[in-house]
Amino acid sequence: PMKNTDRKIKAARYLKIVEWSDADECFVGRCPGLFHGGIHGDDEARVYRELCKIAEDWVAILETDGKPLPAATAGKSYSGKFAVRISPALH
Repeated sequence: PMKNTDRKIKAARYLKIVEWSDADECFVGRCPGLFHGGIHGDDEARVYRELCKIAEDWVAILETDGKPLPAATAGKSYSGKFAVRISPALH
């Protein structure tokens, strides 16, 4: 059986994002490299803690089901650039 520490270490390899959503008027947390969907709440730190716990649970579920974990997303180097498509009228 997998220990909680092993689960935490494996879950820590996935980028977790918690940000304010004006549309939802709350903090939204997600871990896109590991699972779809997310969680929300009015306390940023609580949302992050819950997000970490859910990530650990997903690691346990995948391993229990004998499925491989997705490629890690944390600790990667990104260019800092992103492309935005706009209409030709705005050029």
